[in-house]
Parts: sequence; C-alpha cells; structure tokens
Amino acid sequence: MFTFPLTDTAELCPLEPHHAPEFAAFIERHRTHLSPWLPWAARLTDEPLTRAWLQRYADDTAHDGPRIYAIRLDGELVGGTLFRTFDVRFGTAEIGVWLAPDAQGHGLITRAAQRMITWAVEERGINRVEWRTVPANARSIACAKRLGMTLDGVLREAFPYRGENHDVQVYSLLASEWRETNAGTPRR
Repeated sequence: MFTFPLTDTAELCPLEPHHAPEFAAFIERHRTHLSPWLPWAARLTDEPLTRAWLQRYADDTAHDGPRIYAIRLDGELVGGTLFRTFDVRFGTAEIGVWLAPDAQGHGLITRAAQRMITWAVEERGINRVEWRTVPANARSIACAKRLGMTLDGVLREAFPYRGENHDVQVYSLLASEWRETNAGTPRR
C-alpha cells in the first residue's frame, strides 16, 4: 500500500474495504458535520453498508475508474478524498473531499487535492479536473479557488437531496493551467 506525506504528521493513503469498521465509526462520529454536503454520510449507517460502498470503489479502482483515499493525521483517520469520477478515455475526473471538524484549518484537503491533481495530470493524462459543490458550501468553494480552479457555471437544481433540488457549482482546472501554475514545484 502506498502513502503520500501531506505534512510531517499527515498522509494520504488508499481507503479500502478492510477499513470499513474504522470508516463507519468515523462517519458515525461526524455524521452531523458531513451529511449536509455528502449523501453517503447519511446513507452509510453501519459497517456492512460502509464495506460495500468501499468495495465498489475498490472494484472501480481495479478497472482504472473512481478511487478513494484516507487522510490520516498521526495515524488517525480524519478525512478523505476521492475521484468521484475518473475517465482516462475522456481525460476527465472529479474530486470530492471531506474532513473532520477538528482537522480543519491545516491545509490537509488542499494538499491532498494538489497531490491527486498532480497524479491525475502527470501520471494518468487527465486533462480536466472538476470540483462540484453546492453554493452554500463556502469551505468547498474556497478550496476550489485555492487550487486555481475556475467557476464554469451552475447546474440549476441538479442535485436532489433531502427532498430539495440544489444548484451545483462546477469548478474546473485544465492540465495546462495546472502545469503552468505548478511549474518548478518540486514533485515528491
């Protein structure tokens, strides 16, 4: 299994089906914080459901599709990232993220997303990376902007959740923009 250091005490690593007990406990502890933005945080209510969800990502990863990662701080699961979509054929991917409240404010999500974008662009040939969020998620929007993403537009009422249709803001970053912005940045 690989890990990628994000700080001296934090790392990005795969989140796999055998992590289901830990991830299910994480979701339970942080459900109130996560569920306004992430439908899976409301749906994954036990270990078997969580294991099945992680298994779908493991299966997708095996077929060069979507994949999911854990963010660990001092070895403890504090959040994660995923490629919700990952399509090498069309050169597109969409990043999703989440973080426990007590781990916020340390740049972990930004660093993890930077690593994911670098890998997707440089190693896999992805040309367009998207970031989708509801307009009310100010932290998500701020992170997309820190990553250098551009607001492409709004998909009106495109996200049905909790009995309401929410608008979705779509941000994107092109490989050429990423390379230009990160020229000279050392790769680890």
